[in-house]
Amino acid sequence: MTQYFSEDQIMYEDNHMMVINKKAGQLVQGDKTGDLSLLELIKDFIKKRDDKPGNVFLGLVHRIDRPTSGLVIYAKTSKALSRLTVMVKDREVKKTYWALVAKEMIPKSQRLVHYLQKNEKTNKATVFVKQTEGAKESILTYHIIKTLDNYQLLEIDLETGRHHQIRAQLSKIGIPIKGDLKYGAPRSNPDGGISLHARKLQFIHPVTKENIEIIAPVPQNDAVWKACED
Repeated sequence: MTQYFSEDQIMYEDNHMMVINKKAGQLVQGDKTGDLSLLELIKDFIKKRDDKPGNVFLGLVHRIDRPTSGLVIYAKTSKALSRLTVMVKDREVKKTYWALVAKEMIPKSQRLVHYLQKNEKTNKATVFVKQTEGAKESILTYHIIKTLDNYQLLEIDLETGRHHQIRAQLSKIGIPIKGDLKYGAPRSNPDGGISLHARKLQFIHPVTKENIEIIAPVPQNDAVWKACED
């Protein structure tokens, strides 16, 4: 799995925060695998680049799954971290994802409302179509924005941010994400990732109050992804 960080992954940076285009396979922060995470790699990068003598402050604002690529926000000050964390919780950070799925007959656009329950043992979300005890309401809207030879590209706007939400909800309607074996895809992707990409972030800067919009290029090592941007 990818355990390195390169400067070209920085999509936005100022004194308060850094927005990274994460590669599939990179961990956003440390976990039980003990693998090096982006949090540690970026701290090390900043320390060397800026010649900082002491510890570098860096806080993770929100998570995306390890096999997913795309935009992740890290805060460079405790003030920015606390403000951004509240903004994510209050849904003031608009997240748009791209997903590659098989060419099945589905509506061109659809708002999906399900109820998701996380299974800690399997690290998987179970999807229910009606309210169920212990399950949280999960809402997204997708639009088909491009059709390729074997796949279609969905643009997804999240209304809630649940564990494995996009992966589980799309699987529930019969279109698991390309490469996502955990949720029913027929085969894996060569890099072990899944074809889910955190494409765009829109929010008001927590300190300067300017309107921020960041778009992440798709993974360039994947021909199907590259065809989406052509």
